[in-house]
Amino acid sequence: MTHQIALSESMRANLAKSPQAHKYGHGHAVILSGGAGQGGAARLAARAALRVGAGLVTIAAPTASFYEQAAQLTAIMLAALPDSYSLRGLLQDERLNALCLGPGLGRKRALEMVPAALWGARATVLDADALTAFDEEPEHLFTQLHESVVLTPHMGEFRRLFPDLADALSAPETPLSHKIEATAKAAKRAGCTVLLKGAETTISDPSGKTALHSATGARAAPWLATAGAGDVLAGLITGLMARGLTPFDAACTGAWLHVEAARAFGPGLIAEDLPEMLPRVFREIGL
Repeated sequence: MTHQIALSESMRANLAKSPQAHKYGHGHAVILSGGAGQGGAARLAARAALRVGAGLVTIAAPTASFYEQAAQLTAIMLAALPDSYSLRGLLQDERLNALCLGPGLGRKRALEMVPAALWGARATVLDADALTAFDEEPEHLFTQLHESVVLTPHMGEFRRLFPDLADALSAPETPLSHKIEATAKAAKRAGCTVLLKGAETTISDPSGKTALHSATGARAAPWLATAGAGDVLAGLITGLMARGLTPFDAACTGAWLHVEAARAFGPGLIAEDLPEMLPRVFREIGL
């Protein structure tokens, strides 16, 4: 049975923070950045991870973009990450418990960094370039994935990784049940949680558990059709996993918060607005 994602007491409890907790009790998320001029997407993801409650967030940037990132960051920390060997070294610190790769990463850097990140066996979100970099050999990616990973493709990226499953969704009037089934098959094949983005966002984990988040009708959020909105969603899920949510719960909660933030802002939304609306959303649900 597919779970319809909506605010619940368990979701509210997962988002709340104990007055006795400290920042190290809420995890440390690391967002990998791309090269010079490509760092904005990573900053969007990092801001979202911090706003959603991760205790600490670091952007790991190549040397070419280090000073560009430094000029843009304050509460978000910064680490130099020239190559995958350095990433393996960084992951010796067990306090770094969640990773996000893809937003603005670049295909070449993704091909190098994704295997090193997956070697670290951390809670990991793979989005954007971290998915399209493997479109010629998706099985090469699947053999490295583990159950603490969330893939967040839109339909185009889903088609590149799962072309046979996407073919069943190509007709204009494809039933929603077919999208849910395709997402479940993708999660089983990949061995991790898959979130297939859209107005009807479908989520599944390898066990076959499925969820649906509808942003249609009274809950429509058409303003999310803007550059960078997906990067924010990736950051939300990363921050929630840093805080200890399971990949499936983080994906479901992140999808709900993403739409709530967009609806709270309304027309004229750009991606930078989404993390800044989270405090309002949190107040409205009684946190």
